Amino acid sequence: MPAAIRAYRSKDLDDIYDICVRTGAAGRDARGLFSSDRLLGDIWAAPYVILEPEHAHVLDDGDGRAVGYIIGTADTAKFVERYRNEWLPATADRLVDGDPRDQVMLDLYRRPERMLHPALADHPAHLHIDLLPEWQGRGQGRALMAAFLAGLRAAGVPRVHLGMARQNRSAYAFYQRLGFRDLPVADDPGACYLGRDTSPL
Repeated sequence: MPAAIRAYRSKDLDDIYDICVRTGAAGRDARGLFSSDRLLGDIWAAPYVILEPEHAHVLDDGDGRAVGYIIGTADTAKFVERYRNEWLPATADRLVDGDPRDQVMLDLYRRPERMLHPALADHPAHLHIDLLPEWQGRGQGRALMAAFLAGLRAAGVPRVHLGMARQNRSAYAFYQRLGFRDLPVADDPGACYLGRDTSPL
């Protein structure tokens, strides 16, 4: 079967973790950088597919394997509340201090309010999108974005934002091609934020 965009399924979870770590160093492979290769997924990917699976889509390689995803939330403020009340208690036993390589990420994990910025209040949804390198440049990222935006429109969400590492220039160019524009966020100068409305691509 040909590759296709489809809704996330619970059996995709291990693939989601794998995609996250293999693209987790500003788009490059982050395997081996932390004490566990699942750490990045526990912060940047799994909470979304578990707490808000209705807004998760994957690129299926045609054999049932997820090789890319777009995940996110329709309402960042509500997601932050659920993350604190549900995700943190569910994962606290395995995400513990110990390895100094993990400390920066663990600090982010324990502070979900970092997702809230006054400058982004009129862009209530946010997203993360990642594809394995061999699946990039084939138009699949655009297809994933189209599916995500359609889900937001159906939910009545007017605008969406994303944050990214400034050094990932290829990702920045991709978002610009899809109509995302810079959003100034004074309280987080270390990251780059972009947003757009949820109209079709």
